[in-house]
Amino acid sequence: MLATTALAALPGVGPVGALGPDFLDADHLISSFGTYALLGIVIVVFVETGLLFPLLPGDSLLFTAGALVAQEVLDFPLWLLCLLIFLAAFLGDQTAFLIGRKLGPKVFSKPDSRFFKQAYIDQTYRYFDRYGGRTIIVARFVPIVRTYAPVAAGVGNMRYRHFVSFNVIGALLWGVGVTLLGYALGTIPFVKDNIEALLVVVVLISVLPVVWELWRARRRERDPRYDEPHERAEVEKEAFE
Repeated sequence: MLATTALAALPGVGPVGALGPDFLDADHLISSFGTYALLGIVIVVFVETGLLFPLLPGDSLLFTAGALVAQEVLDFPLWLLCLLIFLAAFLGDQTAFLIGRKLGPKVFSKPDSRFFKQAYIDQTYRYFDRYGGRTIIVARFVPIVRTYAPVAAGVGNMRYRHFVSFNVIGALLWGVGVTLLGYALGTIPFVKDNIEALLVVVVLISVLPVVWELWRARRRERDPRYDEPHERAEVEKEAFE
């Protein structure tokens, strides 16, 4: 694996797994998919955005995929990658919205587990309180929040027309935008000559927001402003109408 090789070559540094589980390493995931890399990338994007599994390398996966296409390490066309990522991101949020709408409060009343924490829901409502319906767009760039924002919109019965509009914009800016950024930087001579080291940096940068958000959630445990149904209802009234 490119990133693993580069990191292992640095003095005093262990394998890339030391940064976290293998599923947080975008390069490891893409390498493990082999000839099914395109399908694997699309599935990961859909799972993270649509099936309530927040701890996946969304940003770094998109950036890395774009860079590897530019390097011709991945042999499928950029337009196909962007199209399928957009569809996966869009359909993922649509699925999460329907889960929230169909299951309602049951989704948010489940007990804490390894990947689900009530603090994540409080954090999501903080974003809705701050950005309103635009949170569906903003959340695309925030680990954890991008997983639960569409579910919260479904639970709170956000107008479907508004949700779809925000979803299309978010899927384009995040899914296509980050992928194109990786592709554009991947054609720069300096990047081409140092792609392995730069992928390590991408992994580090993408993991840091996850660590930060988890630390904030643990530090606050539950946010008393948003952990009661009536308080969430007030946020929904302002953000979802």
